[in-house]
Amino acid sequence: MDQGNTAFLLIAAAFVLLMTPGLAFFYGGLVKAKSVVSMMMLSFGAMGLIGVLWVIYGYAIAFPGSEGTLFPWKIDTAAIGLTSLLETPEDAMYPPIAFAAFQATFAIITVALVSGAIADRAKFGAWMVFAGVWATLVYFPVASWVFNFGLADDGSFSYGGWTTYGLQEVFGLGVIDFAGGTAVHINAGAAALALALVLGKRVGFQKGAHVPHNPPFVLLGAGLLWFGWFGFNAGSELAADGTAAVAFLNTIAAPAAALLGWLVVEKLRNGKATSVGAASGAVAGLVAITPACASVTPMFAILLGVIAGAVCAVAVDLKFALGFDDSLDVVGIHLVGGLIGTLFLGFFANNTGLFTGGDGTQLLVQAIAAIAVLVYSFALAWIIGFVIEKTMGFRVKNEDEIAGIDTVVHGEEAYLFDQPARV
Repeated sequence: MDQGNTAFLLIAAAFVLLMTPGLAFFYGGLVKAKSVVSMMMLSFGAMGLIGVLWVIYGYAIAFPGSEGTLFPWKIDTAAIGLTSLLETPEDAMYPPIAFAAFQATFAIITVALVSGAIADRAKFGAWMVFAGVWATLVYFPVASWVFNFGLADDGSFSYGGWTTYGLQEVFGLGVIDFAGGTAVHINAGAAALALALVLGKRVGFQKGAHVPHNPPFVLLGAGLLWFGWFGFNAGSELAADGTAAVAFLNTIAAPAAALLGWLVVEKLRNGKATSVGAASGAVAGLVAITPACASVTPMFAILLGVIAGAVCAVAVDLKFALGFDDSLDVVGIHLVGGLIGTLFLGFFANNTGLFTGGDGTQLLVQAIAAIAVLVYSFALAWIIGFVIEKTMGFRVKNEDEIAGIDTVVHGEEAYLFDQPARV
């Protein structure tokens, strides 16, 4: 066993887990002051629930150890509870349980991302039910479509999810999604759009009506997300090698360029470059480079970042034009950014992109995978959310939303400004 690669993988897993508290700060700063506890609890609730479900059966669904299919799911019954992963083969590069831990952090952050679309108006209990059902029916199977792969001795695919192995069998090329542009960002963004439609608009929803209560929280969260993203992208190589180094550098270049691209659009549109815009631009770039981090050169990573930052800066306003209330712009950043990064590979992926030696096949398979994940996630999320809303209720009362839901839902307040001073 390679102890260096094992250490690398475990450290990367810790980085990715830190992203969920970082997301809690990022989202928490964007909502109003009387909803920040509720918003952050949606992320922490996902950490608890999805972490447990992953160990019990999530890994067994996502990584069945054989060729993945759409339906029925192939479940590795020996991996239920991860007991079968406790022994490490002598020739393994890292313990299988380390890989399971790394992938657990992906499942957690993906579910937590969805919560941004329903800020200020969701019941915590209903969210937890949605998170568990959506993870089971959507994230775990989609992770198998994208991340479940195996290699034969000659380096060819011996089995895998349909977006990799299956599309390669048909078209000669499988989808390139190094760290989760489809499985994480398009998946979460599509579900977020569905939930935003199910729960409806916030009271008084209009442009400028809801402003971030704590931009320093937003910047702190974005910084933690960027830090953790190095584990997300470079760690997906599962080895401390040259590919991981390329992914690492591109995880600097793309979000840096996206930050600038967002600020330029913001300056031209509103006359001011904001701190929230800088944070949002960086996250948009991180989203876009996720599938592409190991498959483009650093210069193309910068190009991708500029495109993602500028386009996502415009896309976040689509909710006002189209009339859906995606509270914290999960659609505009994660769905749009994920689509940009995934499709960008069809044009500029090393050796197979349309402009880098390919013939358009890579673009075709990228589009097939992106559309399939988007449609599947949106449809299931809408059904799950609709059933929850019509049974136990998903949305809080309007009067509670107006007052701020921290006290009503959790019996806590983030800021006790009216407390008497102690002497």
